[in-house]
Amino acid sequence: MITIEKIKQVAHQGPFFPNWQSLGAFVLPEWFPKAKFGVFIHWGLYSVPAFNNEWYSRNMYIKDHPEYDHHINTYGPQKNFGYKDFIPMFTAEKFDANEWIQLIKQAGANYLFPVAEHHDGFQMYKSELSEWNAAVMGPKKDILAELKEAAEEQGLHFCTSSHRAEHWFFMGHGKEFDSDIKEPLEKGDFYWPAMPEPDNQDLYSEPYPSKEFLDDWLLRTCELVDNYQPELLYFDWWIQHEAFKEHLQLFAAYYYNRGAEWGKKVAICYKHDAMMFGSG
Repeated sequence: MITIEKIKQVAHQGPFFPNWQSLGAFVLPEWFPKAKFGVFIHWGLYSVPAFNNEWYSRNMYIKDHPEYDHHINTYGPQKNFGYKDFIPMFTAEKFDANEWIQLIKQAGANYLFPVAEHHDGFQMYKSELSEWNAAVMGPKKDILAELKEAAEEQGLHFCTSSHRAEHWFFMGHGKEFDSDIKEPLEKGDFYWPAMPEPDNQDLYSEPYPSKEFLDDWLLRTCELVDNYQPELLYFDWWIQHEAFKEHLQLFAAYYYNRGAEWGKKVAICYKHDAMMFGSG
């Protein structure tokens, strides 16, 4: 199992090191600007209610959102039927990775970007760090692994994304009324940590994510890299929060050094400022 000590060891072994000067010496993978067209896929537990968008897990716990009323009218009160109760309904019984990839390739795409873990915290891949994943619950399939295998067999570049950073606050509104999200919560619980949502566009908002949460984010993300070796890894906007800077540098050095071991050029990209930085 991945550990913080192992991450630090790899991050400091070179050729990249966990500081911005070293990480800035990247070379963008040559294939990416040539690829032109790829497909980014949001598909996960939120696809069961399939109402409005992939933020259902947050919005169903906010009283002024349409999802709140829709949830009660369709499934019952949140205290009796919470977001976690969609897991047994997420069977993916008709999912066929080869069929998906054939369609994507026919559309002219050259790379694939399935979401590995969205803000809701349900992993679409096998993980040793959390039981709340598609290989153990719901479909009981490693969705990400099946897509990777099918994509690479068809000559597509395999990329993926982690939106785990936003999970710090994503389920927090469920504590504001009588729902299934309540204390005590601890690491390992599906809804943990469910902190109050800040101004999520403020990259200096307080309280900062705790070290326990940041370490958990780092472990999950490095596990994802080791087990699936994506050529690109995407993060959503909140990864730019000041609290992530040190951990992000550790992760980037780890990822780039792993890429060097594999003989792959890899890159990190994230939302809002069209920023990309990678290894060569």
